[in-house]
Amino acid sequence: MFNKILIANRGEIACRVIKTAKEMGILTVAIYSDADADALHVRMADEKIHIGKSPAAESYLIADKIIEAAKQTGADAIHPGYGFLSENADFCKKLDKEGITFIGPGTKAIGVMGDKISSKILAEETGVNTIPGYLDVIKDSEEAVKVSNDIGYPVMLKASAGGGGKGMRVVYNDDEVREGFNSAANEAKSSFGDDRVFAEKFIENPRHIEIQVLGDKHGNIIYLAERECSIQRRHQKVIEEAPSAFLNEETRASMGAQSVALSKAVDYSSAGTVEFIVDKDQNFYFLEMNTRLQVEHPVTELITGIDLVEQMIRSAAGEPLNIAQQDVAINGWAMEARVYAEDPLRGFLPSTGRVTDYIQPEEDDHIRVDSGIYAGSEISIYYDPMISKVISYGENRDEAIDKLRLALDEYYIRGVGHNISFLSDVLKSARFRSGDISTKYIEEEYKDGFNGGTLSLEAWNIMIAVASTVHSCEIGRQTTISGKMNEDASSFSETWQVHIDGEIQSANFLMTGEGCNVITGGLVYEIQTLWAPGTAVFTGTINNEKVSVEVDYLPDGYRLTYDGASEIIHVRDEREMALSALMPEKVPADMSKYLQCPMPGLVVSIDVDEGDEVQPGQTLCVIEAMKMENVLRAERQGKIAKISAEAGGSLAVDAIIMEFE
Repeated sequence: MFNKILIANRGEIACRVIKTAKEMGILTVAIYSDADADALHVRMADEKIHIGKSPAAESYLIADKIIEAAKQTGADAIHPGYGFLSENADFCKKLDKEGITFIGPGTKAIGVMGDKISSKILAEETGVNTIPGYLDVIKDSEEAVKVSNDIGYPVMLKASAGGGGKGMRVVYNDDEVREGFNSAANEAKSSFGDDRVFAEKFIENPRHIEIQVLGDKHGNIIYLAERECSIQRRHQKVIEEAPSAFLNEETRASMGAQSVALSKAVDYSSAGTVEFIVDKDQNFYFLEMNTRLQVEHPVTELITGIDLVEQMIRSAAGEPLNIAQQDVAINGWAMEARVYAEDPLRGFLPSTGRVTDYIQPEEDDHIRVDSGIYAGSEISIYYDPMISKVISYGENRDEAIDKLRLALDEYYIRGVGHNISFLSDVLKSARFRSGDISTKYIEEEYKDGFNGGTLSLEAWNIMIAVASTVHSCEIGRQTTISGKMNEDASSFSETWQVHIDGEIQSANFLMTGEGCNVITGGLVYEIQTLWAPGTAVFTGTINNEKVSVEVDYLPDGYRLTYDGASEIIHVRDEREMALSALMPEKVPADMSKYLQCPMPGLVVSIDVDEGDEVQPGQTLCVIEAMKMENVLRAERQGKIAKISAEAGGSLAVDAIIMEFE
């Protein structure tokens, strides 16, 4: 077994690998860039070593620096995590020459399966179901148009070395091909150093289902059931689960058998994933094989009880698999939500900055959190915006959903935007709970984007009850401090007027011997809690059901966040409510004449000049943030009066890019 492992990655996956290595008694080495000098994975490892500047191309993607770091620290193996160099065959060959073990499959598997074009060719030869397409490298946008017309729209343009939703575009006409090809190639070059693009038929409304495989260096390969990864945005997975509610046993076995056959064709010897798209009739087609650990691997671990990182390490060390196919069983249900640093109310634009407050859900037998940050961490523009993964386990799908919803209610992150409200909104929808999902789910359910979670009547009343309780506790604290509390606090009662979302609702609050009662909307809510003023998350039970509500103090009220919705709430007595109606409203400044940068990022291009007349939908500029290109378009007809940015420049959020007449 290895003595010391260097993790050639960062963030939550580096932390994840470190945890298993420590449980196995193996020392760990963290590498870090300038931006990650104080990152969590650096703090967790036994040793750390600096490898370069903040951009990945100057640090985490430089194989020679990572190999030198391994030699300096005496690491005898390297775990690549996912992304960066995890599927780079040249990196593996260099490690072989240095006598350092790569914790992953052999170079044959990485070389063939890590390339989207060669993998499809081999899949066809192996008898795996494949999608119609053009597997040669497309030279330029005009050839892309010809190829797309030959295949027939819609078409998926994909980076050959791509992954994680980067370098992928779905196109429906010639104009979209031209723009999409260039963006896909640019993203691929920026993220993977490889701008090759190919095309394949896009199957509409499919499910994205993948098979986890596991192999050793002795020819043993098994599959560990499937994961459903259909909830995606811009081809980036958002919520995953295992098993799939859609597959029957026959389809599962057939997909597993084809995955094992493909893995054997490349002498696979580690954890890997064969991804398929599946139509409404359970016909399935090979999409790609990821020759690495997947982001969503925890859901497989929870339903099988198998630590995939441990198995990767043991396989790389030459140990045979101690699990046979007949030993693999599906026990219960697991679900994972990816928490991203992004603002779902602004089109999911990346959010960067310092995490000022950070409270994770409590972990137990039903909840696991794989995170790479802490309060004080910096979310940088240089890397993927994923903060963490929250994974739930239940005896069945409904229980897994309910556990995950509760955990997300407990998750408190401030300082950067995040998508927790969006995740909660998806999980509570009737359609999602029914299992009627596809890769178009988000596109279909959020046609106008995400405008904030909505509250059911019951959730609305719970929020009012919590607000009344929080305010009563705060009033009690203030009167106690001032010495004005002349009555027994245990008998405190008050009738509050609660202003929420433009409506005013009465709430009668009464302390009881065992907690408090709030009567609102004609219903009684019995509350038991140990919450104290100033605590970020209100936790307790309401009518014997566990409830968690985030509490943020405002100058004249509170912002409460619950069940995917966030509301500003004012709790006042009758006189205070009457006086508040006389207060003037502050009118925000009119910024309609300006194009502002929606996220911190780098200006890739300015596509107009001062004096130009622009039309709705016309490209104005392209901003790159967190390795993704974002095209900013004109919302209406107008004329460019002034341009305040230039290509190559770095912009902060809301920085003015240009002004219109």
